[in-house]
Amino acid sequence: MKPTRTPRIRRALDLRAIAPALVASLCTLVAAPAANAAEDSAAFKALYEREWAFRINEFPGMDEDPDRVNDRLVSVAEADQRRRYDFWKGVRNDLDGISCERLEREECINYRIFERQVNGFIDDYETRAYLVPFNSDWAFWVGWSRMADPSNFADADDYQGYIARLEQLPTVMDQYIALMREGLRIGMTQPRAVLDGRDEPIRAQIVDGHEDSGFYAPFERMPATMDDEEKARLRAQAQAAIDSGVIPAYRKLLAFFNDEYIPGARDTLGATELPDGDAFYQAQIRQYVTLDWTPKQIHDIGLSEVARIRAEMDAIIAQLEFQGTFAEFLDFLRTDPQFYAETPRELLAEASYIAKKVDGRLPQLFSHLPRQPYGVAPVPDDIAPFFTAGRYVGAPADARRGGYYWVNTHKLESRTLYTLPALTLHEAAPGHHLQNALALEQAEQPPFRRNDYISAYGEGWALYAEKLGVEMDIYETPYEHFGRLTYEMWRACRLVIDTGVHAFGWTRQQALDYLADNTALSLHEVTTEVDRYISWPAQALSYKLGEYTLWQLRRAAEAELGEDFDLRAFHDFVLSLGSVPLDVLREEVERWVREQVVG
Repeated sequence: MKPTRTPRIRRALDLRAIAPALVASLCTLVAAPAANAAEDSAAFKALYEREWAFRINEFPGMDEDPDRVNDRLVSVAEADQRRRYDFWKGVRNDLDGISCERLEREECINYRIFERQVNGFIDDYETRAYLVPFNSDWAFWVGWSRMADPSNFADADDYQGYIARLEQLPTVMDQYIALMREGLRIGMTQPRAVLDGRDEPIRAQIVDGHEDSGFYAPFERMPATMDDEEKARLRAQAQAAIDSGVIPAYRKLLAFFNDEYIPGARDTLGATELPDGDAFYQAQIRQYVTLDWTPKQIHDIGLSEVARIRAEMDAIIAQLEFQGTFAEFLDFLRTDPQFYAETPRELLAEASYIAKKVDGRLPQLFSHLPRQPYGVAPVPDDIAPFFTAGRYVGAPADARRGGYYWVNTHKLESRTLYTLPALTLHEAAPGHHLQNALALEQAEQPPFRRNDYISAYGEGWALYAEKLGVEMDIYETPYEHFGRLTYEMWRACRLVIDTGVHAFGWTRQQALDYLADNTALSLHEVTTEVDRYISWPAQALSYKLGEYTLWQLRRAAEAELGEDFDLRAFHDFVLSLGSVPLDVLREEVERWVREQVVG
């Protein structure tokens, strides 16, 4: 018996009956990932908004609200450190439940930056980095002295908030001393070798009374729009806060620093000599380099770059027909009066001239320039003796001033004019000021990203900017070109010295000799720089590794795009990212190149 065959029409009817169920099933499969993506996006936004609210409450100086008065110093007691740590561990746990892969591309970049920030906060607690709240370059007590900047004051609320912070200063000073005392107990301190003279900024704040204190300066230039009675009230409050609180607190800090901290500080140099030092140094590398490279990898890149740059330096010496060795040429640069300014004003004037020359040529390489201006000013006297040759000091987007390019006018015989163009390009434009001011304009980015400063990106960009001076025709003499190379060599030496000191047992003298033998930096700068590397592990690695990555990406883009490569568009894209880790930078530039090819 033959099997019964289903009529063709019946089969068709059956398929029509089944089709809606199939479609519904397929739609469910497609909708599920979309729903998960939407849920992850909403969950991520809620998480970072909650974390940012926590962050600006804990660190009020980060608040972007121009109408909110900053009336609190950051509390740093051990209990505060633990509470923040517990909060951020909870944030990371919640973040682990959100898939970066399901987010939109820009959201996934935000995720990766946010994750890096949270992991950094957690690392700082777990390695107990907060027990060492200063280095040879900066300290909390120096930061407090900057609160008196006149641009911070416009009305009575600003003065009242400042007074409130002055009144809290003694309590927070005690908290910092307690942290450093705990650091002494467990061996988590700065090396004794870098502490001489670091008490000078503390001594500068110990005066006979408020009338001699820099903290009182804002009350001597109060706005004319304030009535006299209100001025008198605010001045009386400030006088009491400074005389009975601030000055005694600095006296207490000085006594602790000289009587306890210096005698009890460790004799070792390397970060790996600290408690759980290997983990500490690797965490610092992650923070400043944004990659998990080993000290050996970094050390080897440094040695390779030192050899390459030395060959370029030798070529300039040959061009100058200098009769002598490399060491003799460096001695000539360090001692000949033609390479040094005679007065602070002359140095500042030369820096200002270079800055304005650069500003006029920026459109050659950039189509998008920031609105915020910048000025040129000397490094403050109280920190100048141990400070770097220059520094960029940024300003919030809503500040009543622009950014500042600080030039160190202390010890003029150590401030070489042939390195000034490179310094200006790095600190002002197209370096730190250009990059920072443009980042502040990225209004579509969440505040945790817009206000982030990733050292490998920012310092890498600034070092990259030094070489852009060649394309902008900023360097006018072979000596200035040598100065640029000595700055690049300086950053390459950092890779060797930082890892040498913190991972491979180098001595301070070994580090001093290596930097002095390979660069034309003045010997004063050599000393301040080496002490900075010793006291601030891994930060110095960010410059060369960031610049190294940028040049790799630019050359790859030039090779891929050929005549279609647009340098201005390349720069505008890199800067539009704001501040990103090096792995994100690489991925985004490679994506941009692919889009140029398709377009």
